[in-house]
Amino acid sequence: MDMLEQVKESQQWIESKLNGDKPQIGLILGSGLGVLAEEIQNATTIKYGEIPNFPQSTVAGHKGQLVVGELKGKTVIAMQGRFHYYEGYTMQQVTFPVRVMKALGVEKLLVTNAAGGINQSFNPGDLMLINDHINQMGDNPLIGKNDDELGPRFPDMSQPYDRELINLARETADSLNIQTQEGVYVGNTGPTYETASEVKMLRTLGGDAVGMSTVPEVIVANHAGLRVLGISCISNMAAGILDQPLTHDEVIETTEKVRDDFIQLVQAIVQKV
Repeated sequence: MDMLEQVKESQQWIESKLNGDKPQIGLILGSGLGVLAEEIQNATTIKYGEIPNFPQSTVAGHKGQLVVGELKGKTVIAMQGRFHYYEGYTMQQVTFPVRVMKALGVEKLLVTNAAGGINQSFNPGDLMLINDHINQMGDNPLIGKNDDELGPRFPDMSQPYDRELINLARETADSLNIQTQEGVYVGNTGPTYETASEVKMLRTLGGDAVGMSTVPEVIVANHAGLRVLGISCISNMAAGILDQPLTHDEVIETTEKVRDDFIQLVQAIVQKV
């Protein structure tokens, strides 16, 4: 079974569980940020393990389920937990849910993550609007045979994050008195955190935050013609900036502290798009 057939099989199975409304907006909720899915009304919850062709989420802080329902008057589909390259999945498996979202009717994708701050003017707990990214993963989900029904052979990546959506998010945050940063997200494979020297290198390359996700999903979203907004929660400062070790517990702890601002901001954005 090729990729297109797998996508259609997953799409049809999910549609059989829904009440008929097509989701307009897709949400990918990163480490510690899955709490937003609890705000979705009239929700249908589907475990990844039940969906044909879906991988399984194995990371703490990721519930591993789709939540489909109403958020601020819009029909949304949220991934409560994502898949990562470091879990041993292929790039095609990591990004498969984005393909399925597109097939289900999604037009806009809001991608969130927890990231380490490279920019020394950032602080843990900041929300960063992603305006570009650097792929340091050494792989690309579009390598291999291209199916023109899924997207073009050579997709444009000059503006992978939609400028209008970034402006809308910034204006929305300002109206809510939520301070945001803006910058470039660097995607590394993980699962190790970066060394101090690697962080110094990434800063020299122009990175403002670093994490282990998002880039593959955004590449596929652009390939599929989706408009993308990305938000990073700066969960800690990257290695070498503060003299302290990095832990996943710290990531979850910080995202817990900013959950109210995060939920308020994303709900307001969803209402406006």
